[in-house]
Amino acid sequence: MTALLVVEGLVACFVLAWMMYLLVRAPHNVPLRAVTVTIASFVLMFVVRSSVADGSGFLGLEPIIARLVLHFTNILGGYGLIVFFLFSALDLRTARRRAMWQAVPVVVVAGIMTWAVAAMPARVRDSAAALTTGRPGSPHAEITVALLYLTMYLYMLYAFSTALVWTWRYGRGAEPRLRRGLALASVGLAAIVPAEAVFSLSAVVRWTGGTLPRDLVVVAIPLFLGGVVVFLIGFAYPAVVMRLAAIRVWWQHRYTYHRLGPLWTLLHQEFPQDALNRVPTGQWRDRLRLPEIHRRYYRRVIECRDGLVRISPYMNGSSDLPLVDRLRHGLSAHASGATVGARATPVAIPRADGLDADVRELVALSDALQASK
Repeated sequence: MTALLVVEGLVACFVLAWMMYLLVRAPHNVPLRAVTVTIASFVLMFVVRSSVADGSGFLGLEPIIARLVLHFTNILGGYGLIVFFLFSALDLRTARRRAMWQAVPVVVVAGIMTWAVAAMPARVRDSAAALTTGRPGSPHAEITVALLYLTMYLYMLYAFSTALVWTWRYGRGAEPRLRRGLALASVGLAAIVPAEAVFSLSAVVRWTGGTLPRDLVVVAIPLFLGGVVVFLIGFAYPAVVMRLAAIRVWWQHRYTYHRLGPLWTLLHQEFPQDALNRVPTGQWRDRLRLPEIHRRYYRRVIECRDGLVRISPYMNGSSDLPLVDRLRHGLSAHASGATVGARATPVAIPRADGLDADVRELVALSDALQASK
């Protein structure tokens, strides 16, 4: 159980960090803000739960007040999950109106829990904060204690059940990457919902003086924790896969950019006026300006092709030589000021259409230049 708690906490922290990164890039994205609140509630639950459960409080707060704050965070996280789906699936005006209506039960639940803590007898406050530990003598029958837990459990059951329905409804029509992420999230929600139902039933049964079978509660706890882990992975999946694909493209562009270096250097020395960026760059700048690698990659491809077009008239007199030697001969002729016709001829023309085919020919020529040294 302890290992599962640690896994849940670590996954929640990782996903929260990832969502914060995305939120910085898109601060006005309402669905992203909403789901970030939900994930933050899981992180706070991981951080605060142990301190509250053993009766030590948190950050100087009375244990029962810390428990109340934790419950507030939980219901706010559930509300954030509902808001995420509303603003993802509906138009802005409709989503705002329904989000306002969905806020009503949040306010009601928060009010009930606040009243329950305020009216709770002093003799049971500390033991009520540690109720989830299952210690003997816990004040199960006290109505204020029952309300504090039951209202939170019922709202979370409602929020996760609603999210599960929306996930099933809208996941089928999503694009493949998002559909796979929502499928994972739905598996997690399908585990969380019955666990929350068991917690709610347990609160009612204990308040009435009965007890649920211990095995049922023992199964519900890891079911909830495992469901949270799968849910978090599902929500992070689309963004992580997209970022990994972007990193793969970035790495390919960076690698190709440097492989084009020998060809680009020779052509740039002869035709510096063709540079799309007149500011000289060195290797250290290439490493420090990695986010701009895509722009520099396309710029280098264009400059190499432009340089070959310019030098091609000077290569006509050496058609019996290999392409690398023809290129060097043409560069020497240009440098010496030889007079040639102005008509360009094809050089390193790809056999297929598209930029990738063109880049492959340029890279092959650049590699040949490097090898000829």
